[in-house]
Amino acid sequence: MSIVETMMNLPVEHSRNIFGQFDAYAKLIEKNLGVTLIVRDDKLKILGTAEAAEQAKRVIDQLCLLSERGNAITEQNVSYALSLLPKAQEAAVTEIDKDTICHTIQGKPIKPKTLGQKQYVDLIRKKMIVFGVGPAGTGKTYLAMAMGITAFKNDEVSRIILTRPAIEAGEKLGFLPGDLQSKVDPYLRPLYDALYQIMGADSFTKNMEKGLIEVAPLAYMRGRTLDNAFIILDEAQNTTPAQMKMFLTRIGFGSKVIITGDLSQKDLPSGATSGLDVALRVLKKIDDIGICELTSQDVVRHPLVQKIVHAYDEYEQKTIKKQAVKKEYRDDVKRNFEPVKKSAEAQKASGETVKKPVEVTRKTVSTEKKSGKAGNASMKKKGERLFGRK
Repeated sequence: MSIVETMMNLPVEHSRNIFGQFDAYAKLIEKNLGVTLIVRDDKLKILGTAEAAEQAKRVIDQLCLLSERGNAITEQNVSYALSLLPKAQEAAVTEIDKDTICHTIQGKPIKPKTLGQKQYVDLIRKKMIVFGVGPAGTGKTYLAMAMGITAFKNDEVSRIILTRPAIEAGEKLGFLPGDLQSKVDPYLRPLYDALYQIMGADSFTKNMEKGLIEVAPLAYMRGRTLDNAFIILDEAQNTTPAQMKMFLTRIGFGSKVIITGDLSQKDLPSGATSGLDVALRVLKKIDDIGICELTSQDVVRHPLVQKIVHAYDEYEQKTIKKQAVKKEYRDDVKRNFEPVKKSAEAQKASGETVKKPVEVTRKTVSTEKKSGKAGNASMKKKGERLFGRK
């Protein structure tokens, strides 16, 4: 393949933001596309194959647009733009950036960062009930909190209700001291973190005292009707089917409900069915209910988290395939022995002597071989005694 040289303009004031500290993002682009980037003043030279050089130019153009809008370029921006190249969707990076949900207390804008997150936010705007399902780090809870606080500030709802099942992650911590709030606080800490970051501690405390923001465990929702509220159920994979049904039937007029969960991180007892699994199957055809399935591509934490999630996904797929093969083998064995079993039952019913079928295993074959050899040796010795040794 021939190497081509592509030149493009790159404003000096944006080059450091685009390429990162110590040119970390430039090295990432070079490694992924197999190109070489050379910067001289406001000119950028791209060396590589015609296709790779063109792809590098398209990615850098999008990053330049993001930088011109005042965004601090992150490794996630670069990695996501590169991942969209095979589908020629890299322009989506700048389209997504136009959608600002709200700002944190420090003035930082909160925006969807992937196509999956954009779809999730749009569903929350359009639907009354939205299920956000996906791996850790996809922003399910954080974006739902941002949308809830925005609706509350715009007087679209009169209160925010946050809830989640009070289940430990694989450990039994025993009884916690204090009143109800003190007991449930450790389980609801992730929700508090998002509220503090977006609203600020003072605003959150004032609204909490007025009852406009309520944080409660799922177990205390029975019997209530939740009108004109923005309700978020977090960690829904740890609900039982009965709890999920109870929660969904609490919804009143003017309310919006967001249900988030990760089906790969269940803390329910072994063999228990997740209420989230059942709800997704039962409610998928109802018009005013939206279901957004986020993937490892939508992870916006450290890039290593994305690789970890992807690795576990592959492992789980392989495990499922192995289990399917084992089940198929067991079914075949059962199918083959069924006629033998029925024949034996018929013989038993008619009073005939039933010969027990022998299951052929390695141990059976080995035993038969040994007994066969022993029998042959015994016959040989008997012949020698009768007819003399030859």
